[in-house]
Amino acid sequence: MAGSGEGGRVTQPRRILILAPHPDDEVVACGIAALRARSAGARVFVLYLTTGVPDHAALWAWQRPTHDARLRRRREEAQLAAAVLGLAPVGFRDAPARRLRADLDRTAAELDRVIASCAADAVWVPAYEGGHQDHDAANALAASFADRVKVWEFAAYNFAGGRVRANRFATERGGEVMIEATAAEEREKRSALACYGSERGNLRHIGVARETFRPLPTHDYAAPPNPGRLFRERFHWVPFHHPRIDFAPSAEVYRDIGAWASASTPVLGDRPGDEPGQPDRELSRPFDEAEGERGLGG
Repeated sequence: MAGSGEGGRVTQPRRILILAPHPDDEVVACGIAALRARSAGARVFVLYLTTGVPDHAALWAWQRPTHDARLRRRREEAQLAAAVLGLAPVGFRDAPARRLRADLDRTAAELDRVIASCAADAVWVPAYEGGHQDHDAANALAASFADRVKVWEFAAYNFAGGRVRANRFATERGGEVMIEATAAEEREKRSALACYGSERGNLRHIGVARETFRPLPTHDYAAPPNPGRLFRERFHWVPFHHPRIDFAPSAEVYRDIGAWASASTPVLGDRPGDEPGQPDRELSRPFDEAEGERGLGG
């Protein structure tokens, strides 16, 4: 990862661990940055925190017989994407999507072991921005290790101000860095996204031209990331169960994440590294596409 912002520069880490809440987040949030880090000589590892697939009971009855096949396919897609970007997978956790906040103690213990085994000097994680509850839980998880390694958060997608935005923070908190992809990097990120065939409908609107990241700021994990409707809440008005919709009330989500973070996260002083830097789609289409909940506009 190479990039600079007004008033300073970013020091290049040598051993980076990406926390991917779901297989594909390692590409969506930081695929370009990973390519840059590798070209600068860094090793880039990735730990997949969930399967990316909802649990068996969350599927339609006729989908449940294919649950195991869905899990296998998502893992195979992740391995293909990792090969494209030159990432080293270090673990595929068996937690279902939308359940990470209930599994943070076990995940933290696993992450402790992985950081040690990788000798990671930096952790990258999707931003705390209300895109998906697992992203926000992963961000709190990463914050609990901020006294041990440098932690950087990468904008994935949010709905701040009632508008979908990808790879861009809703508000600046200091140290933001934006990197613009070269033509070759755009091709490689596009190829990595294409590996996730099960997510094709959701990922086709993900941009490949730029990514934005910053040192992890102090977040209040007991509160929603921004006022107004969150990205994950856009379809909460639907009056029937659908496997593609996460109906968990946000008050419950942030109560759980906040309670865990308050007990587990060290008090953050200076930002990690102390370095300054710089129309929804049709309802039926995102509902019937595979888990990922992207639905990003242009």
